[in-house]
Amino acid sequence: MNFLRRVLLSSLLLFACLPTSAAVPVHIWEMQELTFTAINTYKNPYTELTVWIDLTGPGFKKRIYGFWDGGNTFRVRLVATKAGNWTWKSGSSPNDPGLSGKAGSFTAVAWSEKEKLDNPLRRGFIKASPNNHALNFADGTPYLAIGDTWFSLGANRFKWYDDEIKRPIGPKAGFKDYVRLRKAQGYNWVSMIAAYPNWKTDDSTYTMVLADSAKTTLRSAWEEFGTGSAKNMDNEGGRPFLFPGKVPGYENYFPDMDRLNPAYFKYIDRKIAYLNANGIIPFMEATRRDASLLWFKYYRWPDSYSRFLQYFYSRYQAYNTVLSPVHLDIISKTVSPDDFVTSIKDVEERFGPLPFENLLSANANPSTLENWGEDSWVTLHQTGNQREHNNYWYLTEIYNLKNPKPALNGEPYYSGYKDNRGKDGVNYTRGADGGTEHDNEIVRSGTYGSFLSGGLAGHVYGAEGIWGGDIEPAAPIHMWDAFKWRSAAEMQYLKTFAFSIGRRYQELVPLADLVSPNKTHDILSYEGWAYCARTPDEHIFMVYFEKGCPQAEIRGCRLNSVYSAQWFNPRNGTWINVGDGQLVSGKTGIIKLPELPSATDWGLKLIYKGERDINITYQEYTIVRESKLTRIKRLWPILVAGGILILVIASWRMRRRKNKKTSF
Repeated sequence: MNFLRRVLLSSLLLFACLPTSAAVPVHIWEMQELTFTAINTYKNPYTELTVWIDLTGPGFKKRIYGFWDGGNTFRVRLVATKAGNWTWKSGSSPNDPGLSGKAGSFTAVAWSEKEKLDNPLRRGFIKASPNNHALNFADGTPYLAIGDTWFSLGANRFKWYDDEIKRPIGPKAGFKDYVRLRKAQGYNWVSMIAAYPNWKTDDSTYTMVLADSAKTTLRSAWEEFGTGSAKNMDNEGGRPFLFPGKVPGYENYFPDMDRLNPAYFKYIDRKIAYLNANGIIPFMEATRRDASLLWFKYYRWPDSYSRFLQYFYSRYQAYNTVLSPVHLDIISKTVSPDDFVTSIKDVEERFGPLPFENLLSANANPSTLENWGEDSWVTLHQTGNQREHNNYWYLTEIYNLKNPKPALNGEPYYSGYKDNRGKDGVNYTRGADGGTEHDNEIVRSGTYGSFLSGGLAGHVYGAEGIWGGDIEPAAPIHMWDAFKWRSAAEMQYLKTFAFSIGRRYQELVPLADLVSPNKTHDILSYEGWAYCARTPDEHIFMVYFEKGCPQAEIRGCRLNSVYSAQWFNPRNGTWINVGDGQLVSGKTGIIKLPELPSATDWGLKLIYKGERDINITYQEYTIVRESKLTRIKRLWPILVAGGILILVIASWRMRRRKNKKTSF
């Protein structure tokens, strides 16, 4: 290409960029995209080129990195964080006249209040609340995550239709239909994994290891039911990385991690944009951990992984997203958490922190705190993959840190979780059939137990059939059936429960021991435990009782005080008065509760009204304990049966001994 042609192309590009961006006002917190065309020729633009703009606006002056999008095309995505005038100037390394030296400007305007009501994400990206325990939008409005687990969102399992036809939830349902359903149920968060580079349905099993002495993991996938191979995780654009790869003997099973396929990510872009347009924040994890061992062994680490992280961040940081460098659910089949840290730090040192301050998190086991420590790169903690109620405590541990960060349970018990994934599956035995009331109770235990244990950022639902994107004819549960389970619809009532005290839910302090008794001996269960959180002024108590909790008392109340008291029904989001609607504490600050309204799980809310009036007689409850006589009467049939059994055994032994003597 001669010099004159290069100058002409650069001039056309500049002309294309400036009028478009300068003439049309854009809204704050709305993703904008600049497109550049490289003039020089490159063998692998993904690894050879870095492009950026220096963006300046009200209270903002940062470098925003872009990404290669196929051919000679590069894009930089940005968002204006405040209303006003914004300017930018581009650069690249190495210097390319089609990428460097371009400039432009635009005006950003605020959304109207009505427009923000139509889509809450117009209030800005989410961030930690002032006390670092919950989440707010950029404008200070509280955000409570009500999420679902769509790990395979980027694949064809969530089918994309270009039309807006509403299809029933069934085999022909598409991505947009599932979004419509969850939006109507109050969901505002979806968890996904962007890339499964080493997964495809081929002639090998869904779990593969190398024939080396270490039996290095090649893939630890989910089964494509009916084939014995791995789930297909491609989309209309193909797979995230290109084949053949560099692992000797396995070139067609593990891709070339230095040759990225932008077409794959283009088809994810439209789904992320659609989620944002419908008020839903995607929690996007770059890739699943089972690709890491061969990535580490056969490619330059951390350089190769860092390049992909930077690509991933640059492509999605201008959407309203929470981002993650890895999905780390099983540590034994991956590089260590510290190995991931070398890459995470490498990206930050070379490219700086995320310019729009998206929260950084990860799916973890049992928590991001345990995996990476207190002062790590994590800005939103998560717990997960340890399901039962004994594990909600990990959220309390995070809450009580000297320098806490918001937290939620990102992968608790899955509705219908009776794992059918064969010899390498979890083979979970403590779950229940999906769509049953017992299953619903377990899901509610995870939801309210986690929230009141310190997960004030919200909660993420998941269901068998959905988290694996199960659409195969041989799948035991199809995702479209699981989407209709009652447990998912009940998730919206967590927001009803939390926001019944307004934004003060963000002040709650998890203190389960304020309920007495609050635990059974069974730690691997979802029944018999209670959870409590209280505001520091002792004015508000929020409580949740799992099914099977005994009659209890609440301590730590203000002395000799009156509290309004309501039971909460988590099955339909309604409130009913406890007795006459109030409970009173005594001189030691203890409130004795009546029995639960029914033999299932319930919530409770206590709000301080004032001191007791000595001229009023209040209704008070006593905890009825069984007398020894009652206990003996209740146990009498068992004692009688036991006695009879002892007599039968003794008689049998005597006959046997007598028979032995006779035989001599």
